[in-house]
Amino acid sequence: MKAVFFAILVCLPLANINAGELPQTNRFAIADLARMASISDPQISPDGKSIVIVLSRPNYDEKRYDSELVLVDIATSGQRILTRERQGVGQPRWSPSGDRLAFLAQPGPGKEEKAQLFVMLMNGGDALRLTSVTNGVQHFTWRPDGKEIAFVTADEPENKKQIEKGDDAFEIGNDSFLAAAAATPSHLWLIPAEGGHPRRLTSGSWSLAQSLDMMPLVPLSWSPDGSSIAFTRQATPHSGDTDLIAVNVLDVATGAMRPLTKHTANEGWPVYSPEGSQIAYWYWRDGIGMSVAELHVAPATGGEGKNLTKSLDRDVWKSIWMPDGKSLLVVANDGTRVSAWLQPLDGETRRLDLGTLNPDGLFDFDVCLGKDGSIAFVGSQAHRPSELYYLSSPGAPPRQLTRFNEPIAALALGNVEAIEWPGPDGWHENGILIYPPDFAPGKKYPLVLRIHGGPESASTENFDELGQLIAARGYVVFRPNYRGSDNLGNAYQMAIVNDTGDGPGRDVMAGLEAVQRRGFVATNRIAVSGWSYGGYMTVWLIGHYQVWKTAVAGAAVTDWLEDYNLCDFNVQDRYFLGGSPWVGDRAKAYAEQSPITYAAKIRTPTLILSDTGDERVPITQSYKLYHALRDNGVPTKFIAYPTSGHHPGDPVRSRDIYRRWIEWLDQYLAQPVSGAK
Repeated sequence: MKAVFFAILVCLPLANINAGELPQTNRFAIADLARMASISDPQISPDGKSIVIVLSRPNYDEKRYDSELVLVDIATSGQRILTRERQGVGQPRWSPSGDRLAFLAQPGPGKEEKAQLFVMLMNGGDALRLTSVTNGVQHFTWRPDGKEIAFVTADEPENKKQIEKGDDAFEIGNDSFLAAAAATPSHLWLIPAEGGHPRRLTSGSWSLAQSLDMMPLVPLSWSPDGSSIAFTRQATPHSGDTDLIAVNVLDVATGAMRPLTKHTANEGWPVYSPEGSQIAYWYWRDGIGMSVAELHVAPATGGEGKNLTKSLDRDVWKSIWMPDGKSLLVVANDGTRVSAWLQPLDGETRRLDLGTLNPDGLFDFDVCLGKDGSIAFVGSQAHRPSELYYLSSPGAPPRQLTRFNEPIAALALGNVEAIEWPGPDGWHENGILIYPPDFAPGKKYPLVLRIHGGPESASTENFDELGQLIAARGYVVFRPNYRGSDNLGNAYQMAIVNDTGDGPGRDVMAGLEAVQRRGFVATNRIAVSGWSYGGYMTVWLIGHYQVWKTAVAGAAVTDWLEDYNLCDFNVQDRYFLGGSPWVGDRAKAYAEQSPITYAAKIRTPTLILSDTGDERVPITQSYKLYHALRDNGVPTKFIAYPTSGHHPGDPVRSRDIYRRWIEWLDQYLAQPVSGAK
């Protein structure tokens, strides 16, 4: 599992000019967020005639996002809602024959109820609830004969009765400091698709790979004959050990397990080939957690895998077998685009022509294949929010099937430009500029840097909700990529190791210099902002360069030593910083690369934002920054949200972030725009 601080793509609108200077009609604004739809997890039916998707919209009254399963007819684009008034709907999966659809949902309206497994008949009738497991179903997969479903759920603690009596002390491992109970392993179960009692398939102190906050699901894969399941085994259930993963194969009848290869870490995401003789999986180059994930294929009987994507040199976040078993579809960030390729078992990789479309996804991509080799994906363009697209074959042009976000696409949006610049240390770097809709050459504009998180992520030409909101307010938006980004190959991605702040900082400043040379930047009105690793970069930059009018640091890493000890990934910071801070003199490197070390040099007014229950970047990091700035007389405000997660998961708190972001920037950059909030 990669040691990353995941990016959060949130809408954080900004303002910079007077109401009389900017007409508000036909521009993207906060109010439009209520009209936006989120589409995810497309699944082509076995007969190739329809696609089921998860459609989500914000529900501000109930403080949640409401999701439905929607069936889209490929030939006509007609739509039918399959689920109504169910909360937490997701993970739709067709039965092998296509007569049924399994999905996860909360069994009732209670917010505390865990997701359970349901199956609906496609010819009508109520969905059948299959599971009632205490800790909910994490994910599942149909057996090839359609008679049973394998699913994953977390075990209950062995001392449950003692815990209920108050004897609840537990031993700490590599856990988040917010852990309130012992980590319990997740294991495989099997249940009849018609209903019945589940049967446990695996047990032990090890666990199936844990899917932490915002991380992609780790798949289960049946052999075509239904005798075996390939899965990713994690050595312990502790969150800091999510890199200690390797592919294993389970014989369902006997319960016998065996490793696929000799690897013991940074290996996962197994998928059987269509005929069952091979298993494709990911392995991080040289077994290093900060390197690119490469696609390998090994004999299903076991043995050393063959690296298919070393020459592609991209961080593969999606890989699916083509129906003929001779190649795989792979997807990855690629420069300022998201690209898809056909990767044959032998031969050169071939890029698919998606035009100006980019598949959507955060460290995973919403792409699927049909049995006939057709492709469905959720994608966006620079000026068009996400919709569902379909290719009848890898060589066919994409066809748009939905228009949920057409009202947003019809607004006056800012022009988007991919730019390049010569970076320090010989890198040739890139990023994105978004201009105000009425941008006029010769005028001066405030500039807002929005730095992506990860760092293993990238600023690409997908529709950027945040960037367009900022541009609609009259700003030019600059979204720089920097070393550590996963869009330019392994060397660029690995260049951040033991250089987590200074090198990326110089990359960003080189990009800023390139933008300033274009002549439209009001150099006394430049803001820097970011969330997660983007927050880390924001704090690093305001501590090393005095060019910023103001800053917003969301969920920012400020102290690597504290991060190593307290966050959910904790000890995996060794991949960033070359080892444990408690061995030898590594603590010095941790301090040198921590933004908090340079807090006394910060003079930039800063808004700090964080969730109280953030395990990825604990709020303690923000407390340190707050006191350091206040004690040195720097104008600052610290806003906390009483919720779990790396970013608020509800639309109400997210909207509050937008409001506070606007007010802070208005205070330091200009007067607010009428009606903007």
